[in-house]
Amino acid sequence: MVGTIFDIKHFAIHDGPGIRQTIFFKGCPLKCWWCHNPESQNPEPQQYFQTNRLDGQVFTKEKTVGYPISVPDLFQIIEKDRVFFEESAGGVTFSGGEPLMQFEFLEAIVQKCNSAGIHTAVDTSGFTSKKNIEKLSEMTRLFLYDVKIINSNEHKKYTGVPSGPIIENLLWLDKNNINVTLRFPVIPSITDTGENMSALKTLLSQLKNIHNLDILPFHSMSKAKYKRFNQPYKMGNTPPVSDDALWAMKQDFEALGFEVKIGG
Repeated sequence: MVGTIFDIKHFAIHDGPGIRQTIFFKGCPLKCWWCHNPESQNPEPQQYFQTNRLDGQVFTKEKTVGYPISVPDLFQIIEKDRVFFEESAGGVTFSGGEPLMQFEFLEAIVQKCNSAGIHTAVDTSGFTSKKNIEKLSEMTRLFLYDVKIINSNEHKKYTGVPSGPIIENLLWLDKNNINVTLRFPVIPSITDTGENMSALKTLLSQLKNIHNLDILPFHSMSKAKYKRFNQPYKMGNTPPVSDDALWAMKQDFEALGFEVKIGG
């Protein structure tokens, strides 16, 4: 069994409990305007040119983002961090991209980690079949679940896909008391509008078993990546979200009974 990934982050502390290893799968059905990993969207390895300057000279080197890896080889890398997982109650998080796009590979590596007693988390957009969500919920210990825009037309405008399957899968996870931490990206004038915030609060008020929510503030640090991969950057000069706005949002979500963190 072989999958395609594009990065592995060791000693991650914002992708689930404890010290973690985050593995980034390549390929995503969403094309979010604000995506901070645009290199994750194409499921295939991609070539790009990296330019460096040294002593007044310009050096250009062709590089590749994304590479195939087998389940045994990936698990060997995961296991090297086991001591840090055990000392911090951490584990491994599968992110992307959208890891559920490579469902069979994801399923195989999650099962391998489970057999070895390594805690697993899956960071997902939720845009997948209910069958995949149900099957994965029997294996992984935690979902990090993105909720962006509730209105389906608006969601499709800014991400390329409708919100219906995402909301349906979320409600199923809640109904079945699956361990989920919600993640809400605060994107100025897109996800933080009065209409979307009202709809989001209505959705959150329906949840009975999900109680954790991370607020993820917008940043433009990925802007250079879009140029590197010849992709249009649609966020222009969008400013960061103010601390006061984030704090007010945190209090609003806490009033609904959620335990809220700003940042992952």
